[in-house]
Amino acid sequence: INRQSCAFQPAFKYPVLFFPNRLNAAQRTKQTDIPNVARKFLYLVAAIIMLVIAGGFVMRIYEKELTEFAFVPTTKFEEQMAFATNIYDDPSMWFARGRGGTDNITRWQPEGAPPIDVPGPAAIFFIHPTSYMDKTHWNAPLDDKLSQDRARLFLRGLASPFAASGEIWAPRYRQAAIGAFLTDKPEGQMALDAAYKDVLLAFDDFVAKVQKDRPIILAGHSQGALHLTHLLKDRVAGKPIAKRIVAAYAVGWPVSVDTDLPEMGLPACSSPDQTGCLLGWQSFAEPAEYERILKVYDSTTGFNGQSRANTNMLCTNPLTGGAGAEAGVEANLGTLKPSDDMKTGELVKAAIPARCDQRGFLLIGDPPEIGPYVLPGNNYHVYDYPLFWANVRADALWRVQKFLAR
Repeated sequence: INRQSCAFQPAFKYPVLFFPNRLNAAQRTKQTDIPNVARKFLYLVAAIIMLVIAGGFVMRIYEKELTEFAFVPTTKFEEQMAFATNIYDDPSMWFARGRGGTDNITRWQPEGAPPIDVPGPAAIFFIHPTSYMDKTHWNAPLDDKLSQDRARLFLRGLASPFAASGEIWAPRYRQAAIGAFLTDKPEGQMALDAAYKDVLLAFDDFVAKVQKDRPIILAGHSQGALHLTHLLKDRVAGKPIAKRIVAAYAVGWPVSVDTDLPEMGLPACSSPDQTGCLLGWQSFAEPAEYERILKVYDSTTGFNGQSRANTNMLCTNPLTGGAGAEAGVEANLGTLKPSDDMKTGELVKAAIPARCDQRGFLLIGDPPEIGPYVLPGNNYHVYDYPLFWANVRADALWRVQKFLAR
C-alpha cells in the first residue's frame, strides 16, 4: 500500500491501522479502543499457541498417564460369570452364523467387488477386534449397544473379504476393554483371559457344528488376532483339526517368528499356493514410528517361555501372499475406501504398495488418504484389512482351491 494514497482506505473498517496520522481528534477518540482489541486478540492467539505447544510437551512426557486416565477402567475387576457350555447354540450369540440369518453383515461387498453367486465351501471363524472403548467395565457387557454396533461396523469391512470363500461365523464375546491394552495393572490381563474363555467356547461350538470334512479358515484382527494366536496354540497345534486349516489370518497383532510361531502349529505362509499356514501383518505408512510397539513387544514373553526381545515379527505381504517381501501398487487388486460413516465403500485399484521391513512391519509408502482413523506414528492399524481388501479376498479363494486340489 502506498502510504501517500488513501485509495484503499474505504476497503477497511478500521483505517486507523493503516493511516493513524490522517484521523482528526474526534476520530482518534472514537477509535482508541481498536488497538486494545487487536492487542487482546493477539494475546489470545499467542496464549492458544503456547497451550498447544505446552500440550505437545505434556503429551510426550505424560502420554502413558494421560492415556490411562482416558481409557483404563478405574473400577474393580468383575469376575465374569462362566457361560453355559451350550450358550453358543443360541443364534443371538453370533454376529454371523454360517447360513443363518438374513442380515448377515459379513456378506456385504463394496462397490467394484465381483458378485458372490455361490459362497465357497470353507467355514470361516472370524474374531472381531476391540469395539468397547468405555472405562466403566474391564470386559464389555453384551448388552452394551454402542460396542455391539461398532463391532458390526468393523465386521462389515474386515470379515467381508472372506465371504466369497465360504460361510462366516463371527461370535459375540465379552471382549476386553481397550484400556486393558494400555495398562500394566493385572486387571488388564485378567480381562483378556476372561474374553478368551468366551472365544474358546464359541470356537468349540463352531467346530462341532460344521461338517467334519469341511475346510476351515481362521481369521481375526487386533484383539481378535491376539485370541486367535492363543486358539491356534491351544486348539490347533498337534490336533487332527490342523489338517483342515486352509489358512489363518492373524492380522494387526505381533507374532514372534522365533518364540510364538513354533508353538502355534502352522508355519508362516511363504507363497500364495501354500495351505495350512499363517499370515499376519501390521500396516504403517512412512516414515513409520513404531518404536513404542517394539518397546512393549521386546518386554514380553513368547509362547515358548522365552523373551521376544529382538526377535523378528511375522510379516506376510498381502500383495504377494508371502512370495515376496515387496510389491508395487500394480499388485494391489483393490483398496477398500470407506465412506465417511464407514457403512459403505468402494474399491480403488492400484493405490497402495507394500513391503515388509527387516523387523517385521508392513510399510505402505506415503500416507494414503483412506479415512480419519489413522493412529499416531503413521499407524494404519484400523485399515490393515481394507488396505488390501481385494487381495485378501483373492488370497483366501485361491488357497481354498489349492486345499481342495490336494
